[in-house]
Amino acid sequence: MLHGVDVSSHNPSYSATGLDFVVIKATEGRSYINPHQSAQAAKARNAGCVVGFYHFLWPGNIAAQAKYFVDKCASVEGDLLAADWERTGGGTYASNAQKDQFLKEVKRLRPTHRVILYCNRDFWLNHDTTSYAADGLWIADYVAAGHPRIKAPWRFHQYTDRPLDKDVADFPDRAALKDWAAPS
Repeated sequence: MLHGVDVSSHNPSYSATGLDFVVIKATEGRSYINPHQSAQAAKARNAGCVVGFYHFLWPGNIAAQAKYFVDKCASVEGDLLAADWERTGGGTYASNAQKDQFLKEVKRLRPTHRVILYCNRDFWLNHDTTSYAADGLWIADYVAAGHPRIKAPWRFHQYTDRPLDKDVADFPDRAALKDWAAPS
């Protein structure tokens, strides 16, 4: 298993030492941009990490959100792109159909990037009806690293949020993750 973290503007100064990958919150809805994403990505790249960016998905205006995400995130070729599908601060969430639409639209807009779905175990088991995760599932389930309580194949597992969101990836080594992240 490879080790990584996911960070947002709440983690402007994290350590990339010893990590294999870092996924950074880039955008949310159609109005928020993480002001630290470029510096956070540079820190990860300087440490040799695979870099990814995620968009916190809101219900509605899905095509506009996908365009906003790909236009505003600091990604380069070989970076992962992810949809963060969960409840908003107001308790709403994008429907399963909207989640699928967003993933497909990001893939259409950035066909050379791997596009993945992040969601928690509850959303995967109780809100998802299609099992569509684009190029891979990133599941949040706070149990032992690498042992999420789902039957579906997964690529990434967020297993804790203390002291920050920590993840593992199911790849034999960093080179394999880099090769997968940058399909030719």
